Amino acid sequence: MASTIPRTTLITGASSGIGAEFAAQFARRGSDLVLVARREDRMRELADRLIRNHGIRADVIALDLGQDGAAALLRERLDGAGLRIDGLVNNAGFGMHGAVVGSDPEVLERMLRLNINALVALTREFLPAILAAGGTLVNLASVAAHQPLPTMAAYGASKSFVLNFTEALAYEARGTGARVLAVSPGPTRTEFFDVVGDGAAVGGFQTAEQVVTRAMRALDARSRPASVVSGWRNVAMTTASRLLPRRAALAIAGRVVR
Repeated sequence: MASTIPRTTLITGASSGIGAEFAAQFARRGSDLVLVARREDRMRELADRLIRNHGIRADVIALDLGQDGAAALLRERLDGAGLRIDGLVNNAGFGMHGAVVGSDPEVLERMLRLNINALVALTREFLPAILAAGGTLVNLASVAAHQPLPTMAAYGASKSFVLNFTEALAYEARGTGARVLAVSPGPTRTEFFDVVGDGAAVGGFQTAEQVVTRAMRALDARSRPASVVSGWRNVAMTTASRLLPRRAALAIAGRVVR
């Protein structure tokens, strides 16, 4: 149980949605927090509330994680504040809905830089301390990671990277005491769908609280899963996509998501 309660947890994309809910649930367990996102005002409101409700320390760092060298810059700010991290939730990311041929190339590059490059850089920056402390690493994948996804092709592929990367890290972390977990939410009532539109949703929506509660149960489990899918409908869908011939899964995904 102790391994699921880092002394200090860094949470990216912490200004709203799943990131804010991870902050609330880790604070409830007594973990101090470092909240990182671009919107400082939203994070300060959250930090003040969690400090007041749970008596923890919560630091706020406003930073665009998609910029070059963001992980090293974040490390410098943490070192300057005397903060040591033994928990990391890589939640920052966004999606695009539409055919690749019609997408804005600058937005496409920014999405891949944030969803993949920033996540890998942050993981590499803080993983040594997490492993040494027997801490916790959570990376947010998606049900979109479990099959090719026409009209969200690059987003789905970026989350497939996160899923496979994290499961491999979980294997590498065996014997350290650290928990490494990929979480695959389905459609969740967050600002994500303000960007991509509800047309990208497949199945019913969950709340951020449901997603994070499922993740916490996985972190607590003695079986130490490397990944978890949130919501029984999403479990059924991702299981079916593995059992179906790949061509059939692709055709179904294309019809459902378009």
